[in-house]
Amino acid sequence: MIRFNSVRKTFGAKQVLDGFTLDIPDGQTTVLLGYSGTGKSVALKHIVGLLEPDEGSVEVDGRIVHEMSRGELTAMRASIGYVFQFSALFDSLSVADNISLGLREQRLPEDQIVRRVAASLERVGLADQGTRFPAELSGGMRKRVGIARAIALEPRYILYDEPTTGLDPVTSAVIDELMVRNKRELGVTGVVVTHDMRSAFAVADRIAMLYQGRVHLVGTVDEIRRTEDPLVRQFIEGRP
Repeated sequence: MIRFNSVRKTFGAKQVLDGFTLDIPDGQTTVLLGYSGTGKSVALKHIVGLLEPDEGSVEVDGRIVHEMSRGELTAMRASIGYVFQFSALFDSLSVADNISLGLREQRLPEDQIVRRVAASLERVGLADQGTRFPAELSGGMRKRVGIARAIALEPRYILYDEPTTGLDPVTSAVIDELMVRNKRELGVTGVVVTHDMRSAFAVADRIAMLYQGRVHLVGTVDEIRRTEDPLVRQFIEGRP
């Protein structure tokens, strides 16, 4: 389980997380929803130790992330796949080489790396794209390569940061289906940051609405759909 315990994080004069508390249950997909600047992506970065809380803590499998040694943090990160908002692919590397980077850091045998890269590309529908370079791919294909890189690690958790941003509705639906399949077929626990209500309802088991740096409301998809909470209804309906 991933657990946020009263996390506070400030950048300069801006309080981004302000007592953020949330449990991410194993085997489910939890969507973090909310307006820009409410701390959704900042929360993700705390899970993998890219940021440390000013107060409070983040636990992964019962261990406090910011108290881990460098070696412990590296080992913990090996269990977490991270799908970045803009894919974060290296333009000078082929698709296959981008996917294999994390595997090489784990010092896996070369034949195992080759098998995992091929399997992950097959899973995202890009089996014949390994020799191409990111600049040769569409935005949706780059997103799928980012997902392939994450699942190649055979992680327990996958963190998705705005996975459908900038994509057309059809391509967004493809990404949504990949996230659902990753949970169903690979058994991974997912955390998805998004503004996209259609995507949130398609992939989530639970949705947590963030507001002013803390959880405003959390519930199942049906509970969020039915809620009369004015802040959540405003967001769902896209009203100013």
